[in-house]
Amino acid sequence: MNHKTTTNQTKMHRKTPPRQSRPPLTEASSTTAPAHKILIAFLLNLGFSIFEFIGGIFTNSVAITSDAIHDLGDAASIGIAYFLERYSKKSPDHKYTYGYVRYSIIGGLLTTLILLFGSALVIYTAVNRILNPAPVNYDGMIILAFFGVAINFAAAYYTHDGKSINQKSVNLHMLEDVLGWVVVLIGAIVMHFTDITIIDPLLSIGVAIFIFANALGNFKSILDLFLEKTPHGISIERLREHLLSIKGVQDVHHIHVWSLDGYNNCATMHVVCVNPSPNLKASIREELQEYGIGHVTIELETPDEHCDAIACHAIASQPARPHHHHHH
Repeated sequence: MNHKTTTNQTKMHRKTPPRQSRPPLTEASSTTAPAHKILIAFLLNLGFSIFEFIGGIFTNSVAITSDAIHDLGDAASIGIAYFLERYSKKSPDHKYTYGYVRYSIIGGLLTTLILLFGSALVIYTAVNRILNPAPVNYDGMIILAFFGVAINFAAAYYTHDGKSINQKSVNLHMLEDVLGWVVVLIGAIVMHFTDITIIDPLLSIGVAIFIFANALGNFKSILDLFLEKTPHGISIERLREHLLSIKGVQDVHHIHVWSLDGYNNCATMHVVCVNPSPNLKASIREELQEYGIGHVTIELETPDEHCDAIACHAIASQPARPHHHHHH
């Protein structure tokens, strides 16, 4: 009869990893401050978007009006992102054994989708303005642009240290808003001296395309998380080589590495060794810690033990066995 030893590690390693640092899955306080800063960004964004919408009507600027609509969408998505970020800090329980961290990803997904839709709307509105030009109040645009740069810079500063995909998505929005208002300011100054009104919608299209491209990149990152793709920066081949260099390890196979939220990484693997020991497992965990992996399941096997799971690529096509379940 074959004997296997399985161990689960769910707490933070005592040693600080030289490459990346990851909090335990059950620790809620590690990102509470950034979550609170999302709320500050929400309040700043909501208040300014209302002010901006009124200013866009007053100045007859499609760039400002379109950005006001975009900012209102941002404010709504950031508000939702804040509540989901707070909810994601709940500790694991019998229903969510890995915790609620992926609720943060849902917040990032909503924010990204709204940003994609808002960018498309801005492009549509700007094209209509090119086809149907109208006079613009340059001086009013300049005043609003100064406020826009200042307020959005403050919001970007408050959210700059976010670690999760959700927090990074919010910060990206704030940084893009700063850029958008810098472009509006430059455009308004140029139009003030040249009276070339087409600059307004052209700049709007340029910023919208930039925002759309970045939001598309965020969407791909979120999709990778839900598809449980190997986290960015981790090479399975190199990880295996480093594990094989540990004294006592003869083989490593059935390696799976994924991330819950782009911050909390997990791994499962089978390790072949002659003399299983707590020290060996500690060495493996220490090596995995250097790759930012903080939740590990290690299955130890003997050299003469046959493992049906070596051909990992065939797992999905094999029929399930009622008497044996292998879960991550």
